[in-house]
Amino acid sequence: MKYTSGVWLNLPSLGLSIRVLFTGFLIVTGLGLVMAGGQIMLTHGMADGKYGLSVDDVVYSYYGNRNNSKLETKLNGSMKDKAPAEVRMEMIKWARAGAPEDQWNARIKGLFQSHCVMCHSIIPGLPDFTKFDVVRDIAEVDKGETIDSLTRVSHIHLFGIAFIFFFIGLIFSLSVGIPKWLKELVILTPFVFLIIDVVSWWLTKFHPGFAWLTIIGGFGYVAASTFMWVVSMYQMWILPRSGREYQVNAWQD
Repeated sequence: MKYTSGVWLNLPSLGLSIRVLFTGFLIVTGLGLVMAGGQIMLTHGMADGKYGLSVDDVVYSYYGNRNNSKLETKLNGSMKDKAPAEVRMEMIKWARAGAPEDQWNARIKGLFQSHCVMCHSIIPGLPDFTKFDVVRDIAEVDKGETIDSLTRVSHIHLFGIAFIFFFIGLIFSLSVGIPKWLKELVILTPFVFLIIDVVSWWLTKFHPGFAWLTIIGGFGYVAASTFMWVVSMYQMWILPRSGREYQVNAWQD
């Protein structure tokens, strides 16, 4: 193996078809990440009953609110607009009373049918509120995400998001004018923070003091991905197109 000088494929020198392909992927991925952020704000971001993602939201989502049931937390948070105040209070009082089955059959089941089951019976992943046993479990003291749920979400998150970071990093690796050490650091960063993010869910499940790691992990991989996204789009479409072949050192057999 010898060290020679060669021509390197890079973002400013890409043909139109490849630029369109990369741009389409980056735009769709960017929109997907924005939608994911919105979904987090509408679910975990309302866990404490207030708008905006906070440490308390993370604690309530993974460790739980040990002073309330998960049902009460949701009815006072992200599900607050799904039923009138008097209906929500009746459901909460029922949960606080230990979720007795006789009251379920006499009154509470009808409230859930009127305000909840249009989503909580047909949407995959949501608990089925037509079943008393399921609702009774939700009405117990809120201990956050279950181990089964964390396991499922963790492996989906790791596999899915890792693929996104791989392709964003691959496109960014073709950028020019960025120090080698910085490029390598930026490409690695989202993977590291993704691991921190997922590990923090498990740590927070057992101790609320680790909730800060979730905020740090999410911020870290969003910042790195945004930087790679912006640089890649800029170099493909805005960087001057003259002299598009850049000479770099490359290893060749």
